[in-house]
Amino acid sequence: MATNLKSLSQYSEKNIVDISNKKFGIVVSEWNDQITESLFSAALETLLKHGAKKDNIYRKNVPGSFELTLGAQWLAELEEIDAVICLGCVIQGETRHFDFICDAVAHGITNVGLKYNKPVIFGVLTPDNMQQALDRAGGKHGNKGDEAAITAVKMLGF
Repeated sequence: MATNLKSLSQYSEKNIVDISNKKFGIVVSEWNDQITESLFSAALETLLKHGAKKDNIYRKNVPGSFELTLGAQWLAELEEIDAVICLGCVIQGETRHFDFICDAVAHGITNVGLKYNKPVIFGVLTPDNMQQALDRAGGKHGNKGDEAAITAVKMLGF
């Protein structure tokens, strides 16, 4: 469903499990940090709201969205981590760089989850411009960080 038809911060309360003893790794891209910090704040708040303990949430920063995949792998390989949330923002530019980065990150995050058999969540914005990113990082379309966090929670209850 297109974001303009549904807020990223609205979700069903169905299939939410007890996460009080679950451990989460959150990998945050430093590139476009105005956006990624907002995504992180929302993800953290959502996890805490649903019972995660702050001491069970581990944040690691990576330079850019391309590095989210390796950061996710390093966290996913830790046996004590139950789910990994990847947060980034790649804004379309004038070259095809955007396409290569987005494709690599999407495939990489998917592959990490499959390799370690645990939820590794794609919380990466891929907007055409900064305004679209702001709209999806706490603006008029909600916050992708909320969506990423609740996706991790629900996948743990699968």
